[in-house]
Amino acid sequence: MRTAILGGGHGCYAAAADLSEQGHEVRLWRRDAAALAPLLADPVIGLKDIDGHRGVRIALATVDIGEALRGARLIVIPSPALAQDDIARAMAPHLVDGQVVFLPPGTFGSVAMARAVRAAGCTADVLWAETGTLPYLARKHGPAEVAITIRAVRLPTGVYPAQRSEEALAVIREVYPAVVPCGDALSGALMNAGPIIHPPLILMNAAPLQHFESWDIHHEGTTPAVRAVTDRLDAERIAVREALGYGAPHFPLADHYTGDRWMYGDAHKRLVDSGDWREHIDLHTHRYMTEDVVMGLAFLASVARWAGCDAPVAHGLLAVAGGILGRDLRTGPRTLEAMGLYGLDRDAMAVALAEGFTS
Repeated sequence: MRTAILGGGHGCYAAAADLSEQGHEVRLWRRDAAALAPLLADPVIGLKDIDGHRGVRIALATVDIGEALRGARLIVIPSPALAQDDIARAMAPHLVDGQVVFLPPGTFGSVAMARAVRAAGCTADVLWAETGTLPYLARKHGPAEVAITIRAVRLPTGVYPAQRSEEALAVIREVYPAVVPCGDALSGALMNAGPIIHPPLILMNAAPLQHFESWDIHHEGTTPAVRAVTDRLDAERIAVREALGYGAPHFPLADHYTGDRWMYGDAHKRLVDSGDWREHIDLHTHRYMTEDVVMGLAFLASVARWAGCDAPVAHGLLAVAGGILGRDLRTGPRTLEAMGLYGLDRDAMAVALAEGFTS
């Protein structure tokens, strides 16, 4: 299948190499021509995984988003949520009927981006979907090289508009067979693991992160106290899902640490053993803060308020992060309040998620 991948991060390069190796026609777009230069000269990505190291040729690397999207049946955007608005505006003039956009993960980006492209004047009949994590635990090892530690085996995915879920999932499954339906876009957004695992890890490890040149938050940083807070935060996420009528499986994050039932299967030891997550994390600029806290955790806290659920850990961590950044994160860009959706009651929200928002 001709597939466009938009972005230049770890997950984007992992997807480009992995899907190309599976036989799909991959077109990789990145706006930064200097960073993309090695692939513009020779579109081969060095891929490292459990099977070794090899070069994988992709069909196209380009800084022209129209060229990347032309003829693509599936559009995969593994980029951070904070890039979604810009990407939506860039892709709006080039979208056509029948395309499916897949956000792994989305932070409710399926709705946000769909509304953004409409606001930009796009009338194409496009379906949107989002899942709970990247399809890969991956890290780039160079400008044209990526290491995949593990691939996801379960990708719970919500579709917008939900009444066309089977149509969207059929397309995505041709590329990612691990997708499983979990309902509408809000359900998909509430599967996002990033705002659960990363905020406790970076905020409760703030001192060593700022003291040492590099620190592995998944190794030394995952202490019993951190795990206890993470479990409680995840319990709040699951309580919100249940309050809104979303059924199991909720993919509790505890399964990531204790067995093979989570999205990546039995992955935590392989993640730690890889050493790829021993890194420098700037608490003001790293995506764990800018995406998973400022957008993802703020979104979860906002939905909890809207649903009438008590979420003291989510709100407490958000307050601590706001103290570090020097601003009130309760008014973040991906909250229901900022999106103008907080005033909807549950029935109106359910209809809009099923049929599509009118604005």
